[in-house]
Amino acid sequence: MSRINISPEIRAMAAKAMAEIEPQFKKIDEIAEINTEKVLAAFRENRVSDGCFAGTTGYGYDDKGRDVLDNIYAQVFGTEAALVRIGIVNGTHAITASLFAAVRPGDTMLAATGIPYDTLQTAIGISGDYPGSLKYYGVNYAQVDLTEDGKPDYEAIEKAAADPKVTAVTVQRSRGYSSRDAFTVAEIGKICDIVHRVNPKAAVIVDNCYGEFTETLEPTDVGADLMAGSLIKNPGGGLAPTGGYLAGRRDLIEAASYRLTSPGIGGECGATLGNNRLLYQGFFMAPHTTAQALKTAVFCAKMMELMGYESSPKWDAVRSDIVQTVTFRDPDMLVKFCRGIQSGAPVDSFVTPEPWEMPGYDCQVVMAAGAFVQGSTMELSADGPMRDPYTAYLQGGLTFESGKLGVMLAAELMAEK
Repeated sequence: MSRINISPEIRAMAAKAMAEIEPQFKKIDEIAEINTEKVLAAFRENRVSDGCFAGTTGYGYDDKGRDVLDNIYAQVFGTEAALVRIGIVNGTHAITASLFAAVRPGDTMLAATGIPYDTLQTAIGISGDYPGSLKYYGVNYAQVDLTEDGKPDYEAIEKAAADPKVTAVTVQRSRGYSSRDAFTVAEIGKICDIVHRVNPKAAVIVDNCYGEFTETLEPTDVGADLMAGSLIKNPGGGLAPTGGYLAGRRDLIEAASYRLTSPGIGGECGATLGNNRLLYQGFFMAPHTTAQALKTAVFCAKMMELMGYESSPKWDAVRSDIVQTVTFRDPDMLVKFCRGIQSGAPVDSFVTPEPWEMPGYDCQVVMAAGAFVQGSTMELSADGPMRDPYTAYLQGGLTFESGKLGVMLAAELMAEK
């Protein structure tokens, strides 16, 4: 029988970790079951059939599969409308379209949870000077920093959101390249309540990347007006080859569709080119696949704890995204961890990750990503900026069994003298 070369010591450590984290797995499975029921109910009520999987070409008019999938996303996420498109190239693209749906020249966009993720900063105009950014079109930017413990500053949000020039209030659910925890749906709901009370005209827009199906509710269930994410993260279930989604109020979805394509055309066009089946099947699998990624993250947290490293969230913490961080305070260990994860990938396991100047980031980044879909963070991947405190960000795992092996291989490489 073919086996991977992992030492008895690391296998024993993995067995010890598994014995302790089993109660967490039961909680994760309960969430996955509830979310799977929601998805299955939407598939049944929207009468999904084989005809939905046929692709269109050219303009893509009357694409039944595309339109039904929009309805399914809207139903599962509890919104008036949704836009699911393979033409959305990544999460940043989807979120940018969301922002442009809610602002006009002279308006103010308020970031309620600190500075947004690196790649969004250029889209907003916080950094760089790119034509087409919000700043380029005369949209102002304001920001509320987090509290010292990494939580939303609700009092400061209330004060800032009351400005009548504020028409969009953004929330980044996941941590990005920061040390804070992901915000729970309950915390996001509290922000929504505050904003809508002091400024009913402002739209709350949530960057939901990495968060879908990690809880039994989504931000749109607790008051978010619009949320967006990438299909090569949670909602694509590891099967979607590309794309993104937006879900929320019908008027905001329509406005975002004009940004995505062209005013007057919006969501009426957009050929699916034979990808519908993968988008349907991926969304159907998404609650289960997200659970596999969560289990991989919990196992990683416990293994790194046993090895003496600081991880966040802790293995027994409540989770609201699939991201797991490990802080090494040593650049060599960060690189070793990523190389170990890469060696556990089904694709490009033989590749050796090296730090490089990655577009959109202000320092070198080391990245492990041996995936069937290029850049898919629903598949096991790890990356980290080469700056103090040298933290790795692990996410994904199509199956827990393979994710577990990837973490064990990382531990094996780190343990080598």
